[in-house]
Amino acid sequence: MDFTATPDTPEQQAFRKEVRAWVDEHVPTYVGDKLSPENYAKSRQLGRDLGAKGWLRPTAPQEYGGGGLSLEKAIVIMEELARHDLSAPPYYDSGGFLGGASILVWGTEEQKQRLLPPIFKGEIVTWQLLTAPEAGSDLAGTNTNAVRDGDDYIINGEKIFIGSTHIPDMMWTIVRTGPKENRHKNLSWFMIPSDAPGVTIRPMDMLGNEGPGSGHKNTIYLENVRVPASSLVGGENNGWQVASTHLELEHASGGSQVSLVGKTWAHHAIDWARKMQKNGRPLIEDAEARDQLVDVFIHTEINRLLRTRNFWKIRTHQPQTYEGSQGNYYGKISGLPITTALHEMFGPYAVTSDPKWDVTVAELEHYLRAAIVALHPAGTADIQKVIMARRIGMGRDETEAAGKTVE
Repeated sequence: MDFTATPDTPEQQAFRKEVRAWVDEHVPTYVGDKLSPENYAKSRQLGRDLGAKGWLRPTAPQEYGGGGLSLEKAIVIMEELARHDLSAPPYYDSGGFLGGASILVWGTEEQKQRLLPPIFKGEIVTWQLLTAPEAGSDLAGTNTNAVRDGDDYIINGEKIFIGSTHIPDMMWTIVRTGPKENRHKNLSWFMIPSDAPGVTIRPMDMLGNEGPGSGHKNTIYLENVRVPASSLVGGENNGWQVASTHLELEHASGGSQVSLVGKTWAHHAIDWARKMQKNGRPLIEDAEARDQLVDVFIHTEINRLLRTRNFWKIRTHQPQTYEGSQGNYYGKISGLPITTALHEMFGPYAVTSDPKWDVTVAELEHYLRAAIVALHPAGTADIQKVIMARRIGMGRDETEAAGKTVE
């Protein structure tokens, strides 16, 4: 793939003009925290408006509520939303990109017709419930279990580090349905209404909670939660195969598309360095600061290129091996040298939220904490190294195959 910038084709130019005009007209005015109830309601409405045009999930099939658009047009939509510091969707919703894609691959036709349109059109928000206190990143070690009871399953267990500030409509999770010793062959994948009796959602206090637009994570308790058998996606005890799909997608892009086109920390740092003064001159004119900005730019650009490659490979159905975990791993480990360089550049101003001194409006202070937290979600850095080794055949007779991302 050629990563160099290329001009839009005439067709793309016309589409970009249409998208830009629509986005400029429909993006709401946010006042204060984007996660306030008022602003979140605005974001949800924008999501529904995008969904009505097929632009919320632009590459998803039209028959299931997506746009059926090409990769090139999808990128135009993301780029135009990124001009307003927004993504598609403009709120936390792991269901469309990860859960929806898993249903698209593993669901029955009835499940696709029933579950996908509300997700892809922005009518509902979904969360993934994966990490459990007893298993951590070892998803196959979960003790959350589901027992068949007639036409239903009864689910019990606990999941941690889940979601964001606002409650979802649906949740999807991996649970144990077979004997504990049958590792990877004893799991099932379920869709669960968040308002089902027995579901309790409690906020978690975490290092990365406080910050601009950061939201918080949650602990979710499932106590005798009854769901119909039609909520089982992929078949009983086949949940690990279903999970391999959304894990592949999550590792490949961190579960987000905005990092491909939005502002990176290098862009933010350059803006801040122009505003901040050192010895009576803008910090950006300082030779040492410029060297540090180059280091930050190199890290963020490598990260963006790896994610762009993975985004392209998935959506053009190219063969994959280690690439998803490679991009995920680099994204995790690059956060610490980036924040170290930024801290050295801005000194104590990097850890204050006093508007009198802080040109970063507290964003950098939050990023210093977020870079530490980022080593763990979506599989720890060490787990990504293990996956890469297995994908290239190290230490095993057979090379591990990548997760299935298309039907």
